[in-house]
Parts: sequence; C-alpha cells; structure tokens
Amino acid sequence: MQRSAPVSDVIAIIAPSTPRRAFGTGALALLGLVLLWIAATTAPTLPWRLGLLAFGAVALFGAVRMWQATSRRLELTEHELRESTGRVLARVEDMRGVDRGVFAFKPSNGFVLVLDTPAPRAWAPGLWWRIGRRVGVGGVTSGTEAKVMAELLATRIAARRG
Repeated sequence: MQRSAPVSDVIAIIAPSTPRRAFGTGALALLGLVLLWIAATTAPTLPWRLGLLAFGAVALFGAVRMWQATSRRLELTEHELRESTGRVLARVEDMRGVDRGVFAFKPSNGFVLVLDTPAPRAWAPGLWWRIGRRVGVGGVTSGTEAKVMAELLATRIAARRG
C-alpha cells in the first residue's frame, strides 16, 4: 500500500461531532440494554430468552465499536480517501463515481463511492463501510461536510475521466 500524504495535503475532512457520536452510540447501547432487560424479565421460552440475550450483547458490542470508530475522522487528499489513522478507504484513481441520490443504498448524511475494482470488506460503524466495489461514507457525520466531500470527489473523478 502506498504511504499516506502528509496532513498539509488534506483537501476536505469529515469529522463526527460529539453530540452525534453520543446520540448514535447511546441509542444503540439503549437498544442493547432494553433487549437484555426484556430477556431477563419477560421472555416466555428459552429460545426467545437466548435470542434476546444474543441480540442485546451484539447491540452493546456495536455501541462500543461505534464509539471507537467515530473517534476518527475521514480525510480526502489528492490521491486517496483515508481515516485519520492512515487507513486507506479508497484511492481516487480507483473511483468510478459518486452516488448521493435519494434512492441510493448509502449511509445517513452520506454518499457511496463506486470503485473500478472490488476491495476487501471493512466497516467502521457510524463512519464508513466497504463491500466489494462500493464504499459508503456517512452515518453520524455532518451532511454538509459529506456533501462537500462528495462534490470534490465527483469533480476529481470527472476531471480524471476527461
């Protein structure tokens, strides 16, 4: 993998705000706690009880992972879209298009990048996901920041394609 560009080369940033992070994570944690409470107090049969316990535990685990993932920000450079940790989501040269439509399968307040070649699956809950040729950006992010980044990416892709 190519080295990340220096911070001074960052063109746009998407950074989740603390209130958005707290609300998203809190809602997921509350769901987990409610499921565990229902399993402990009112589940009628053992299979229901085990299912509620499992889903409650998964929701709590998801809340912890979301809090960790949304502590990072996304940075767009001339050559790549990456996390603030340096993890590359997609390279600009591999991007085919940006989908921000109403009916697009995209995260809340975000957009989807369509890549030329499939990439390994990855997920940062509340921030981004990558499956095959699609990278979804958004979740607990600002819609305005995501829109600016999507426009910049669309411009770069169009310029590259001629």
